[in-house]
Amino acid sequence: MSDVRHVLVLPNRDAAQEAAEALGERFALDEEPQLVRDALAGEDDAEDAQWLLVLRDEGERLDPKELDEFVGEWDGWREEP
Repeated sequence: MSDVRHVLVLPNRDAAQEAAEALGERFALDEEPQLVRDALAGEDDAEDAQWLLVLRDEGERLDPKELDEFVGEWDGWREEP
């Protein structure tokens, strides 16, 4: 097995939390996604932060195209490795 990770970038905390909940309903995940705040360079204000969902996919079961469509529902995107 490989250590594949998918990083979904979301515009704000609310979107990230909603997406994290929906991930479990739509995709069979082995573990909960990790929610991480990614402050923009030089910004301390939470309003100026993106939020990341980090998904481990050791079995490489998650389709990147499906993840792209999924995260797009919250105006987000999937980072390419």
